[in-house]
Amino acid sequence: MTRSASVKIVLKTGLWLAAAASLSACAAASGPSPQPVAATETQAWAERVKVTPTPDEIVLAVHAAGLSDNQRAALQALVGRWLQEEGRELVVTAPSDAGAMAVQVRERLIFLGAPAAQVRIVGADPATAREPVLRVGFVRHEAQIPKCGQAWENLTATRDNKAYENFGCAVAANMAAQVANPEDLVRPRDMTAPDAGRRDTVLGKYRRGQITSATRDDQASGTLSKAIP
Repeated sequence: MTRSASVKIVLKTGLWLAAAASLSACAAASGPSPQPVAATETQAWAERVKVTPTPDEIVLAVHAAGLSDNQRAALQALVGRWLQEEGRELVVTAPSDAGAMAVQVRERLIFLGAPAAQVRIVGADPATAREPVLRVGFVRHEAQIPKCGQAWENLTATRDNKAYENFGCAVAANMAAQVANPEDLVRPRDMTAPDAGRRDTVLGKYRRGQITSATRDDQASGTLSKAIP
């Protein structure tokens, strides 16, 4: 083997080792992802607020003649609670032989103010249905508020610069108690459908080079009232 050939072999071996070392360094640099930042004292108390789903349901006996006056009153009270709780869906669970009355219940719920898209009829499971009744209800959410002030330490001992045990508890508890619909603490509200008619109008004016804003009237001018005091 000539000297030049041996030099080439050494250079190739060195380049290969350098490339392998660089790849191993990249693999070591892209190791496990960093751990999430620990929650602060106030965030820790907010995480202790538990929101649990609870069914709000009424049971109606099946009548051949349809709904009775007591059942109509019970449905009205149920819809009132549903509107107050801002529930998502009203479900009518009916056995197979009570389809006609289930339709009456659904029509009654819509008459009392529930949107038709949010009232649904489902069939009862024959294996679990013990008696021929209709079940009407929705799922409401309740917030379980943490109890504050269970353990108080010496608030003047601040040498470690740490928050005391109950720091943030009152804020989290008060916020959870004031929320009208505790489900908002779990997930955001559903977006309403867009106004397709208004969108087509604005886009049509935009394509024609016209003004897309609404006409300004006297009520939106911001001028002071000229009424005589």
